[in-house]
Amino acid sequence: MKILKTILIIVVAFIALILIVAAFTNSKYEVVREVTISAPKADVFNYVKYLKNQDNFSTWAQKDPNMEKTYTGTDGTVGFVSAWDSDNKEVGRGEQEIIAIDPGSRIDYELRFYEPFEQTDYAYMTTEAAGNNTTVVEWGFFGKMQYPMNLMLLFMDMDEMLGPDLEKGLKSLKDNLE
Repeated sequence: MKILKTILIIVVAFIALILIVAAFTNSKYEVVREVTISAPKADVFNYVKYLKNQDNFSTWAQKDPNMEKTYTGTDGTVGFVSAWDSDNKEVGRGEQEIIAIDPGSRIDYELRFYEPFEQTDYAYMTTEAAGNNTTVVEWGFFGKMQYPMNLMLLFMDMDEMLGPDLEKGLKSLKDNLE
């Protein structure tokens, strides 16, 4: 009986320690990449503001070209929603909505993932002129993991996980626009 009580105390102490560590662990993450494209800023922005064009450069869209896609609203405007459903677990099911546009320079998205996990994250793309017919495009992704799931951020490097996909997507975007 004493051994069982000792084991129970150790287990409870371990769980308490995990919860305490989670309480002091950062819950926010952000991944940002950029690319320079030899094209005028207006042309680049007018391309990236349309969610349907992401099928031509987004790594996630290219992972399952046969995914089911549905659209609601007018593409390139606030409120437009692009939804996807895929059997590929790397793609899953979710939707992306344009939540803000700063004409010619920034577009913000809300990403709602439903499968294989539920999570709401945010993304943005900015365009900045870097000279004649040269544009810097920045693609950022950020979110927050709820307590105590934020503890996973100690073991997961979101920059390492998402960065290469953003880089590959930006390279495809560059190839498409140059």
